[in-house]
Amino acid sequence: MLKATVASSPKGKIVLVDSITKVAPEDKGAHVLSASHGGASSGEFALEVPLASAFFNDAGVGKDKAGISALDMLQARGVAAGTISHETGRIGDSQDMWDNGVISHANALAIAAGLKPGLRIKDALLALVG
Repeated sequence: MLKATVASSPKGKIVLVDSITKVAPEDKGAHVLSASHGGASSGEFALEVPLASAFFNDAGVGKDKAGISALDMLQARGVAAGTISHETGRIGDSQDMWDNGVISHANALAIAAGLKPGLRIKDALLALVG
C-alpha cells in the first residue's frame, strides 16, 4: 500500500496514500491525495489529523452523492477538500490518481485555494506548494 511524499517546500507538502486510513500525525498540515472514496467514513479519517487539504476518488458519486459527502463535512471543519473523477484515476491507486487525475468536485475552501474542478490534481497541488 503506497504512502509517499511527492513534493515538499516551505509552502507545504503533498502526500499520496492509497487509503485515507494511512494518514498519521506526521502528515499534519499536508495536502493529502487519497485513493479512498470521498464518503463520510473517509471524511472522518481525514479529520483525525489537521490537513491543509484532502482529496479522494469520487467513486462515481453514487446514490445521494455518497461518494463525495466528505467534502461538506471537511468544509464545515475548515479543510479544503475535493474529489478526483473515477474516470481519470483508479480507486485504491493514489499514484494513478496523481499521474492522471482530474478534479471533479471541490468544496468552497478548495475552490478558493485554486483547486477547481477540471484541473489536473498534480498541477493544481504543485502550484500551491511551488
